[in-house]
Amino acid sequence: MDHKNITKEVRKAYRKYDEHARDWIEGYTAQGGRIYCQAGCFKCCDMPIRISWAEALTISESLSEEQFLKVQRHAHKVWINAQKSRNSDEYAENHRKFVGFCPLLDKKSGGCTLYGDRPIRCRDTYSGLPAQFCGAGALEKLTPQEHKNYQRTVRSGEVFDGYSHYIAPLEDLSLPAWKRFSLIMKREMGLEVWGDFWYLVTMTRNPEFVQALTLKNRKKVLQELQKLGLYHEEIVQLD
Repeated sequence: MDHKNITKEVRKAYRKYDEHARDWIEGYTAQGGRIYCQAGCFKCCDMPIRISWAEALTISESLSEEQFLKVQRHAHKVWINAQKSRNSDEYAENHRKFVGFCPLLDKKSGGCTLYGDRPIRCRDTYSGLPAQFCGAGALEKLTPQEHKNYQRTVRSGEVFDGYSHYIAPLEDLSLPAWKRFSLIMKREMGLEVWGDFWYLVTMTRNPEFVQALTLKNRKKVLQELQKLGLYHEEIVQLD
């Protein structure tokens, strides 16, 4: 597996996304549209994040030892949450409640300490409504009338997908990056590995996990990870 080439391609995909997103945002705001995300806001930084193994390698490459240890501790909490949660909805809800904010977040400044290599999922998440709607449990706290107004807004707004207040066209712009990561993994490993941001980053430095991926066969890799006790379907997906 050519790690250097993988991380080079991932960063190229990141740059392309950033360029296209910047152009879209400039056009949107020039027409009177508004994006509420701004420096210092981190209300969405406690959500579970899905990344590719290619991204995990890129992130791991950039982490200091101190940062990696923080990610490792966070990944342990992710693992515990996956074991305790009864379904995906409960997993996502408990992630925000109990796993908490990303360890790479600087809460004093509200900034990401790995901003240049942050995952594509972090890059394509933009809010079309004020930050009060982005916090954990925010929608559940709305009154019935407020919830109706919220639903009306996300169903009628051209930039929304009808379900949430995050800007759909900016999410759609990340599709080429997702496809690129898929191709990279198939080329280098013979299969795709997706999963939790912090868990996969931690596993890039786990020799047993990395060795299992060299089997280049989904069924064999799955069996080996299960045998090693390193697999949970909520935080590792093999395609």
